[in-house]
Amino acid sequence: MNTPNDSPTAAQDEEYGLPDSEALLAGTLALMTGHAQACCDGRKAVLARKIVSNLFLLSQHPVLTPAFRSMLWSLHGRWTQPLPPPEAHAPGTAGPLRGLWHAAPEVVQ
Repeated sequence: MNTPNDSPTAAQDEEYGLPDSEALLAGTLALMTGHAQACCDGRKAVLARKIVSNLFLLSQHPVLTPAFRSMLWSLHGRWTQPLPPPEAHAPGTAGPLRGLWHAAPEVVQ
């Protein structure tokens, strides 16, 4: 019986034939997703450095249009700016947005 894994081209069927610019863009978007979902600052810093590197490479890529490269260079500039540190607040408090919360009712039915 012939199964898909027995075929010599089984691994090739799972590979995508993207041009290098599209593959780099797809990888960069995946890194951005990982950065948004990262749990710790150490991991975010590593992902951010790779994102900055990829955006630089994409902004210099000769296949992309000048307008697209300009947009990528702008993104590169935004990713190189340091993020402000998170505001420190005492444990158990909700921080500066606490004033936007509704007051809790005295009695719940």
